[in-house]
Amino acid sequence: MTARRITLLLSSPRIAPGLFSRDAWTALAGAAHVLTRDEDESQLIAIQESGIAAAHLGEQHPGALARLLVDRTSDGEVVWIGSADGDPGLTDALAAEVSRLQDPPEVELLVGSYDVPGSRLLDLVAVMDRLRSPGGCPWDAEQTHESLVPHLIEEAHELVEAIESGDRTHMAEELGDVLLQVAFHARMAQEHPESPFGIDDVAGGIVDKLVRRHPHVFTQAGADGDARTASDVAAGWEQIKAAEKPHRNSPLDGVPQGLPALARANKAAARLDQAGLGSLTVEAAEGDEVGAKLLALVLEARRAEVDPEAALRAVVRNLEAAARPEPAPSDQP
Repeated sequence: MTARRITLLLSSPRIAPGLFSRDAWTALAGAAHVLTRDEDESQLIAIQESGIAAAHLGEQHPGALARLLVDRTSDGEVVWIGSADGDPGLTDALAAEVSRLQDPPEVELLVGSYDVPGSRLLDLVAVMDRLRSPGGCPWDAEQTHESLVPHLIEEAHELVEAIESGDRTHMAEELGDVLLQVAFHARMAQEHPESPFGIDDVAGGIVDKLVRRHPHVFTQAGADGDARTASDVAAGWEQIKAAEKPHRNSPLDGVPQGLPALARANKAAARLDQAGLGSLTVEAAEGDEVGAKLLALVLEARRAEVDPEAALRAVVRNLEAAARPEPAPSDQP
């Protein structure tokens, strides 16, 4: 007796078409009908290229589509290739259709592929491409790297506040806003007429850098670059960084000019210590002027392993909380 079964084949749109599980390919190969909705469905094309006959039915009302799929089971098993939007209403329509039959076909849900960790980043790239492309968002289309700088700075500061607040939901939201800035800049960079680069170049560059600067992780046991403590790792990182950038004439080259003053002073002191020039910082902090006293406090914070910028932010937050008026008592019982 011919098996009567409808298999709803679900797959992730975020990985390459045709990367199905063994069970999925077995179901496809044994089906009498392999069907989907759209002619340009990437999974349909991949299945056809594998030598399996498959067809598209076009847009249909869920109820009509459910009846058609049930009718096709008279010839054997039917595999429906799920569309990227999940075919709204189809599962409910199928449930209604088979429930009215005395001898209904089996309906099976088969997951052919799953998202891999990080796959939602592909969605971000696709959304950013849509916003920036013709027919997208007028505001996004007119932005430049320069016009987005204030937003990047603002989002970075908002993320710092979220981290220091301890609010995990807020932190996740602000991380998303910072990630958006990276994706936005990378998408704009693709359009440069002479020196284009994209998100893959950005990601590839940082991957290469991380591997290169962590030889204790990515080289074979016993190879150069062994590091047993966090201090060993930090020292090795700086050595590799110095070898990569031999053009620097001063230990302070590369310290961003736009850093807040306390953070910049802390970074400069760390660089000078690493270069064996910590005495310069001490000498600069020996004066009686306000700036020298502030620098002396930065050095004191470094000795105590305290981030002076974060410490001052915490005090200011306490000050803000103390300055707020107490909420008025409620009259409700």
